[in-house]
Amino acid sequence: MIISEKHRETEILFLVEEADEGGYIARSLAFPIYTQADTLDELRDMVRDAVLCHFGDEPAPALIRLHIVKDEVLAV
Repeated sequence: MIISEKHRETEILFLVEEADEGGYIARSLAFPIYTQADTLDELRDMVRDAVLCHFGDEPAPALIRLHIVKDEVLAV
């Protein structure tokens, strides 16, 4: 996924997937930020926390975008 320079400054994108052991994992596509939680509501809080911790005193992007990927397997 390509992130434009304009969006890189204003938002941060996370790929969210279901974890094999249950719950969800989220990882940023542009920064070394990773977190996990049992529910999507908890994950949203954890992602906000992780972004604030990562940027510290530096300005953080104003928006956090979660791209939620869900795999479904169908039998024929």
